[in-house]
Amino acid sequence: MNLRRLPLIPTLLVAAAVATMIALGVWQIDRAGQKRDLIALYRANLAKPAMAFPVMGPVPREAMFRSSSVTCVEVVGWRTEGGRSADGLSGNRFIAECRTGAEGPGALIDLGVSQDPGTKPGWAGGVAAGMITTEPDHSSMIGRLFGRAPILRPMLVADQPATGLRASAKPSPDTVPNNHISYAVQWFLFAAVALVIYGLALRMRLKEEDPK
Repeated sequence: MNLRRLPLIPTLLVAAAVATMIALGVWQIDRAGQKRDLIALYRANLAKPAMAFPVMGPVPREAMFRSSSVTCVEVVGWRTEGGRSADGLSGNRFIAECRTGAEGPGALIDLGVSQDPGTKPGWAGGVAAGMITTEPDHSSMIGRLFGRAPILRPMLVADQPATGLRASAKPSPDTVPNNHISYAVQWFLFAAVALVIYGLALRMRLKEEDPK
C-alpha cells in the first residue's frame, strides 16, 4: 500500500485513538497489580488486633476489615440499605447514625438486616463492637473513573444485631472486585477492532479510487 495515498487526518485520528486504548489497557494491567496488593493487605488486617474506630473518611487501608468498637451516645437517625444477613437472607439493613460526643462527625453502625422494611430497630445507643468498613457507595462508575467519587465515611458492622434484626453479613476482602485484567483485555480488543475496521474502510476506498 502506498502510504502517500492514506488520508492524513483520519489516519492520525485512528492512530491516536488506538494509542489511547492501548495505554488504557496497560494502565488497567498496572491497576490489577495494585488491587492484588491491596486485597492481600485487607486479608492480613483480619488477623490484626482491634483498633480505634476511625473518626472520619476516607478509611485508611490499614483500618479496613479490622475489629473495632464505638460508643453511640445517641441515635440521631436511621438509614436503610439493601443487604444480606450473615445467614444468607436478603433484606434491608439498618444503619444507625450516631452521636459519639458533643462535637464531631459521629459514627455509622450497621446493626443488622430485616426482611420487613417497616421494622423499627430496638436500639437507642450504647457500645457496639464489630468490623470496620465504609458506608455504602452510591456513586456512579463514571464518577469513580474521573475521580468524582465522594469520600466515604467509616462504618462499623456490628457483631451483635439490634433487637428484631438479624446480624449483617461480615465484610470480606473476597468481595473487593479486581476486574482490571478483563478491562485491559477489552481495551486491547477495542484497539484491534478499530484497526481492522479502519483497514477495511481504507481498502474499500482505495478500490474505489483505483478500479484496477
